[in-house]
Amino acid sequence: MCKVVDEKGIGGGGGGGGGGEERNRRRRRWWVIGMGVKIVVCDKEKEKPRGNVSVSNGGNGMSSSSSRSKMKTWMVRATTSILLWTCIVQLTTLSEVWGPRVLKGWPSCFTHDSALDLKLPSSVSVRARVLPPKRVYKNNGYLMVSCNGGLNQMRSAICDMVAIARYLNVTLIVPELDKTSFWADPSEFQDIFDVDHFITSLRDEVRILKELPPRLKKRVESGKVYTMAPVSWSDISYYHNQILPLIQKHKVLHLNRTDARLANNGQPLEIQRLRCRVNFSGLRFTPQIEELGKRVVKLLRQNGHFLVLHLRYEMDMLAFSGCTQGCNSEEVEDLTRMRYAYPWWKEKIINSELKRKDGLCPLTPEETTLALRALDIDPSYQIYIAAGEIYGGERRMASLAEAYPKLVRKETLLDPADLRFFQNHSSQMAALDYLVSLESDIFVPTYDGNMAKVVEGHRRYLGYKKTVLLDRRLLVDLIDKYTSGSLDWDEFSDAVKETHAHRIGKPTKRLVIPDRPKEEDYFYSNPHECLLPDEPLNSM
Repeated sequence: MCKVVDEKGIGGGGGGGGGGEERNRRRRRWWVIGMGVKIVVCDKEKEKPRGNVSVSNGGNGMSSSSSRSKMKTWMVRATTSILLWTCIVQLTTLSEVWGPRVLKGWPSCFTHDSALDLKLPSSVSVRARVLPPKRVYKNNGYLMVSCNGGLNQMRSAICDMVAIARYLNVTLIVPELDKTSFWADPSEFQDIFDVDHFITSLRDEVRILKELPPRLKKRVESGKVYTMAPVSWSDISYYHNQILPLIQKHKVLHLNRTDARLANNGQPLEIQRLRCRVNFSGLRFTPQIEELGKRVVKLLRQNGHFLVLHLRYEMDMLAFSGCTQGCNSEEVEDLTRMRYAYPWWKEKIINSELKRKDGLCPLTPEETTLALRALDIDPSYQIYIAAGEIYGGERRMASLAEAYPKLVRKETLLDPADLRFFQNHSSQMAALDYLVSLESDIFVPTYDGNMAKVVEGHRRYLGYKKTVLLDRRLLVDLIDKYTSGSLDWDEFSDAVKETHAHRIGKPTKRLVIPDRPKEEDYFYSNPHECLLPDEPLNSM
């Protein structure tokens, strides 16, 4: 016979002689239901008729009563422990999305909003970590994806693919990274990201495997796999109506392009929040990259405040954009030659001056120097250059170095031996810059590429950390007026400050432009569905 009692009724109902022997025959189970606890006590054998406790057998009666009292105390302690543990698990799950924003207002060591410093030592975190329960669902098939582009384009694509796999109830195979584009980085997923963390931290949403089951793997290796590129900027309904039937038909589907394949807006809230969860929690860099990033940040903080300048002025950027402001004739020829050398780059003839006036060119080092000075960035700040090799070298960096003498890079802060394993791995180098960018006092990108956008969104998530979003179109107009003498320095500086007073990464809603997704705000630059604002969101 089973008896169901709640917390208040534990131990009630009396008992016969030989209570200790009877208790040894019992099994006990506890269920946590919601926030209440029920305790079910089952006898192995049929319940025996209860007799009255004889007065003459007072010793046994007192012993039985004392035992019941002890058991009641033990039961209360057990149920309390279960309740507390349940609360901890719930709070752990909740913190995946809201954690850093909730911690922002805490005093003492939590006020720095560090993406690196809030982690426990590895010896502690291993013991304390609670894995989410696996989600059980009928598997509709397997999704393979080959990401294209640089690190941060692939990062946002991975987030999209996880959300799509979850929505379609399919199994996702760990994404393949781009090894054939301009950067030619041979890194695998596990060389950049913590693959085991990626799989286990998201297992309550979607099943992720490192590779296909053997039978399907052989079929793929023999070339018998259906491959396609999904339509760009598609709603999640497109994947349900067009992609899912293909997965069910072929068992395995391979998507060979992943950039911007899920629309910024109009998606279910749970899809948007899952994209955030993957980005801010599921995708963690390898321990080697994380540790080196911490070391760079520590070295910078030892010397005071630092600003990360994402100076997108590398040769490939200039060649493919056609932006040649400040370049000499020989450099212009080299850039043009490079653009024509890559047949996949469709735009060959480019009007550099027109693109610049439209704000479509990255700022030059000289233009960037004027912008920072106009914004009254303290000359004593360290300026960390998060970029590859600057085209034109020291000649183009001279004005910036003169205005801000504390110019540093990862290569100047670390020993060559520290970066030995990162050489010729541009995505791993970019991962280091990403970590440092998150931790900076100020982040300033000179072009709105993928890294600039994804870092902007991540810094919003970490507490709306100051990110100066330069208005390039207005800036080049003001700079031209200043250099031509139409504006004096004070007029120029005041105009720059006024323009950027509200362009520092504060709470706001994304700009939505129907049917023109490339022109609207990128989801990952401002995932406002996942953020707790410090103030009401401003509609744009």
